[in-house]
Amino acid sequence: MSKLIQGNPWVWVVVLDPGENEQFLGQHDKEKNISFIPTFLEKEEALEGLTHLIIEEGHKYEVQAIQYEELARDSAKNGFMVFILNSAGEVLEKIKP
Repeated sequence: MSKLIQGNPWVWVVVLDPGENEQFLGQHDKEKNISFIPTFLEKEEALEGLTHLIIEEGHKYEVQAIQYEELARDSAKNGFMVFILNSAGEVLEKIKP
């Protein structure tokens, strides 16, 4: 159970190529072999935190709100953890949905 997320609040994620083929921007920790979705509690944190994430040139990125339960369900289905980050890109909590 998450210490930072209670209930089913809206959280903020980065969406890769928003529109028809959009997907959550995932990250991979090569040392620990963990894939995760960077998640933020506030929109401003997500906008600032985006600068600390690994992105690829040639793609569009957009910060979007999503309800936590939907994010957790989609993340688990695709083998990703959810990492709650702050605006500096520091991990506040790791959640295995």
